[in-house]
Amino acid sequence: MSGAVNAVYVSSVLGTRVAAESGGVLGRLRDLAVTSGDTYPPVTHLLIDGRGGGHRRVPWSSVTLFRPEIILVGSGGTLVRDDADQDDLLLRRDLLDKQIVDVDGARVVRVNDLRLESTRGALHLRAADVGLSGMLRRLGFLGFAEHLLRLCGRAAPRTEIGWEYVQPLERRLHRLALTMTRDRLSEMHPADLAEIIAQLPHRTIPAVIGALDVEAAGEAIGELEPEMGGMVLSQLGAEHASDILEEMEPDEAADLLAEVDEGRANELLGLMDAEEADKVRELLEHEGDSAGGLMNNEYLALTPDMTAEQALRQVRASAGDMESIAYGYILDADGHPLGVLSLRELLLAAPTTPVSEVMSTGLKTVDIGAEPEDIYEIIVKYRLAAVPVLDAEGRMEGIVTADDVMQHFLPLTLRLRQFRASRRF
Repeated sequence: MSGAVNAVYVSSVLGTRVAAESGGVLGRLRDLAVTSGDTYPPVTHLLIDGRGGGHRRVPWSSVTLFRPEIILVGSGGTLVRDDADQDDLLLRRDLLDKQIVDVDGARVVRVNDLRLESTRGALHLRAADVGLSGMLRRLGFLGFAEHLLRLCGRAAPRTEIGWEYVQPLERRLHRLALTMTRDRLSEMHPADLAEIIAQLPHRTIPAVIGALDVEAAGEAIGELEPEMGGMVLSQLGAEHASDILEEMEPDEAADLLAEVDEGRANELLGLMDAEEADKVRELLEHEGDSAGGLMNNEYLALTPDMTAEQALRQVRASAGDMESIAYGYILDADGHPLGVLSLRELLLAAPTTPVSEVMSTGLKTVDIGAEPEDIYEIIVKYRLAAVPVLDAEGRMEGIVTADDVMQHFLPLTLRLRQFRASRRF
């Protein structure tokens, strides 16, 4: 079709008068339909508000002139009294004012406009305008704003996301689109992913989590406030949720399961690996604001007869499954701690040296019922990365890391930021 402008924004053509080449006004452009799946989806139909009432659509192949001032339809075009097909994506209805996840900025942005480009007679969706320029264009103030900026020697900022970086989160691209690829999403820092998840409408969370591998999903959900994380779990299928819980640290998994109803928690625990589920059940028995509730029951346990070389092999074998491995704890046969050594001390020791000869025996510990204030005091006073937690018989049950106890004391406004963001939609 020779009569299309090279590039046009959707906002500038919506409401444009549509006429037949043979004469007569057919109506005004209400929406444009494209087919999803292509990198740059082509326009397949125009949807028209007819002069006689009702909605009509005309194939793009029948359009002979497409400009913001007027759209012409050739004599061969057939108007159909119908809306778009179920598989069509409507640009105005499905994308304008909808949300896009900006992976680079770890934020949710709004689609203010859409840019179309003509190539070899076809019109393709090329980019989403998520900046101020798109909003000003729709309000009719862009020309005025650009004039003022030129007087100041500046250009109007434009923020567009190329459609090649957009993927569907739902089958028909309704409601939300996600920038970048699954691999790029999985490479994001878990805290950034958590920030994005917290901003999403609840109904779209399963699609985002489904775009991640279970390890990345577990790390991201672990960064959420427990109440928000529990809500996320409730949105997922039981099998998927249990797989994610297995990838999380036991203390984080326990925090989330404490936020769901007992029946759902038991269902998910039943689907988990038995050993992982037992670790989580143990933590669920303790009060959340005690050492037992804050602790992680995965830690590096060593025996006094190990050499430094054997201990390092144990470190390598365990490091991938543990949140914190700053220290190795030397335990007797009954699980009572005999001493502790840091990884630095372990690395500096001769390979054949028994760990009992290099360990420190002045171990600082807390009881399983200790309050967060007591744990915080010990960690700060002795500058520890983690503190061991002992049961009533003096056996080691787990560790509370400095990160976990500091998180407990974060200002309330910071701790609730993600949860509040989740309520926006």
